[in-house]
Amino acid sequence: MASFSQYVVKETTTNLWRNRVTTAAAVFTVMISLFLVGASLVLGQGASNAEIKWQQGTLVTVWMEPGASAQEIAAVQTQLDAFPYVHGCYYRTQAQDYEEAQHLLTATELSVLKPEQIPSSIRCIPNESQDAKLVIAKFSGQPGVFGSPTAPIQYLKTIQRVITTAQYAVLVVALVLLLSSAVLILNTIRMAIFARKREVAVMKLVGATNWFIRVPFIFEGLVQGFIGSALAALFIWIGEAFWRVRTESQSPDGLLHQMLLSNWQLFWCETIVILLGMTIGSIGSAIAIRRFLDV
Repeated sequence: MASFSQYVVKETTTNLWRNRVTTAAAVFTVMISLFLVGASLVLGQGASNAEIKWQQGTLVTVWMEPGASAQEIAAVQTQLDAFPYVHGCYYRTQAQDYEEAQHLLTATELSVLKPEQIPSSIRCIPNESQDAKLVIAKFSGQPGVFGSPTAPIQYLKTIQRVITTAQYAVLVVALVLLLSSAVLILNTIRMAIFARKREVAVMKLVGATNWFIRVPFIFEGLVQGFIGSALAALFIWIGEAFWRVRTESQSPDGLLHQMLLSNWQLFWCETIVILLGMTIGSIGSAIAIRRFLDV
């Protein structure tokens, strides 16, 4: 068993070195393609993290008429407390909403706006972001309610659409490069097979089994896929670390901060990248052996 392992290691190393230029090209292509695959995975997981935080922090606001009576405000608040699609409702006075408006409106707009003209509000957290639509439909036009309740539904949809589009674009490019990687690995194995054609024939004559001859070629593709994917995983880790450092100074409510991955999530993304690289290498070598190795 030890001698067979030594033989596999020796022949795999020899083949890789003999075709080092093609090997380097295959490894580089695997690295680039799997880096893009990993970036797509990280982007998708980050979007999922941000979506969960958006749903937790999304507020639907029921604006009350500036002249709404205490009974009307209490009636709406009672209905919201009993509404099964929201939780955590709280009331904000006109003074509190005016103070908030001072941070949002321009000086010109504030100059013509008086505190008594600002509507008070009741703000709730929907159980799911889409539940905000149910609140808007139910409380629009109710006595004491100013206009329609509001929620950043369109804003969330726009962000999700942009992230999804970017994720799919990266994934399409990555898949094209993965195909190129498999072809390059196949070509490298093919060159190794042709270089050792006479040696393979001699081994067959002296009784070597098919698997004894094939294993070094299989490991050659596996090693190329592993090295390329390991480099991709390294660059993904470096990129995520840079991303984390860049967002440390930002507000925890910022989009990039909300998309940060946990260590466990990053570990699984990199594990998938490495396994995918080894799979691509194995597939490329398996096809080459089947087509070009006559044993």
